[in-house]
Amino acid sequence: MLFKNTYNEFIKIVSKPRSYLGLGALTVLIGLIIFAMKADGESMVSFVTASFEQTLSFNGKLVNGNLIAFIILQMLVVHIPLLIALVTGDLISGEAAMGTIRMLASKPISRTQIVLSKFTAGAIYTLVITLWLGILSLLVSHLVFGTGDLMVLNSDGLVILPEADILWRFGLAFCVAYLSLLTVATLSICLSAFAENSIGPIVATMAIIIIFTIIGSLDVTVFDTIKPYLFTTHMASWRSFFEDPVPFDDIINSIVILLTHIVLLVGITLFKFNRKDITS
Repeated sequence: MLFKNTYNEFIKIVSKPRSYLGLGALTVLIGLIIFAMKADGESMVSFVTASFEQTLSFNGKLVNGNLIAFIILQMLVVHIPLLIALVTGDLISGEAAMGTIRMLASKPISRTQIVLSKFTAGAIYTLVITLWLGILSLLVSHLVFGTGDLMVLNSDGLVILPEADILWRFGLAFCVAYLSLLTVATLSICLSAFAENSIGPIVATMAIIIIFTIIGSLDVTVFDTIKPYLFTTHMASWRSFFEDPVPFDDIINSIVILLTHIVLLVGITLFKFNRKDITS
């Protein structure tokens, strides 16, 4: 019954026009980034490497598909949470607003199974968005720019990763990026259980992300104790796979924090929905 209801929930998602807004927006944005980098990528990279050219000599094709995929991932992972919340923030509150949640509860399925099926459907939609991001950023960038070594500028300086050592990093980076987006999806579904309209959970999700991000970026001592526990602090941990050596302990810590948020948010949603009055 859980599997059948999850299938029905996913069908509901794909039947809504807003579900394709994320895929369409991703396609347009990645197309624009690739077009811009094709037109002016060399000068942009030269601007970044200018400060190193007195001590280093750069050979080969710096503007390649791996660099473009890294830039795309870095630029869009920040904005994709909104596209995710547009769909997942509506999963419970949307049905409450339309009154169809009562009809759903009349079926031989528990409220816990209803919530879990919505979470699973939301996780599948998030996976589709992440895979689409990966396909467009990696495959299309490689087709347009070719392959090559990856040059990454981070807080420790300039890191150049050989071409043969890159693909596994992208694979694991996309896995952690998916976990970050899944945390956002779980948050929006949780907020959806407390709302009676679709807009509230979407706006609240983005407000929480913005507030947590600002707290994480403020260099203020009073916030130092909570920063490590904010999920937004760990949403960019995918970037650590492009350091050398890879800080696996830090990445594992980020994964544990994100998974903890997901479990807690699912638990809060189950607690709220099982006690929610959906008969009136």
